[in-house]
Amino acid sequence: MKTSLDECSRRTAQLLLEIDAVRFRAEDPFRLASGRLSPVYVDCRRIISFPEARSEISDMLVQLIVQDAGTGRIDNIAGGETAGIPFAAFVAERMGLPMSYIRKKPKGYGRNARIEGEILPRQRVLLIEDLATDGGSKLGFVNAIREFGAECTEVIVVFHYGIFPEAEAELSRNRIRIHSLCTWGDILAVGSERGLIDTQTIRIVRDFLGRPQEWKPSD
Repeated sequence: MKTSLDECSRRTAQLLLEIDAVRFRAEDPFRLASGRLSPVYVDCRRIISFPEARSEISDMLVQLIVQDAGTGRIDNIAGGETAGIPFAAFVAERMGLPMSYIRKKPKGYGRNARIEGEILPRQRVLLIEDLATDGGSKLGFVNAIREFGAECTEVIVVFHYGIFPEAEAELSRNRIRIHSLCTWGDILAVGSERGLIDTQTIRIVRDFLGRPQEWKPSD
């Protein structure tokens, strides 16, 4: 029997916790790419170093694409530089599709390329990243694909913060949908049930998730 997407979400959360891809540090908080402070940090890059978790999560990404994004609309799998590249490779290999990757900015020499591999005009491209916080980099990658004349409306990530409504609205205005295997709700539920996250840490994380713009340590 095929695993449901809800079961995939819980399994992904369990794997991320087991490989220590979710770090908690309330007293000495992390600084996110946006500049915001956070008592937690999700490092999906760790997945590539754990073969069993890597294989299982890659299989679940394919299932997410098939069931939620639709294979009928995909001609090319693109990875965002740098963390999205290995996941795009794992998925493209499993699905037998062409793969490309998108640089954050042109290389600056040689062909001065921003898109590596081959994306053709009018192709339907699916972008894969490791995670999404406020979605800013996703919009940049998608715009690069569209400027090349291809179509890109679907983004797949392993983990989605899902706590910045203004970012969600901006992506929606630009006809971009994010599909994720796992969210904070899954991490906290699985972590609590399995005793992998203590009650105090859950309280701090929920406080951060409720007001990520204003959260500070020792509030």
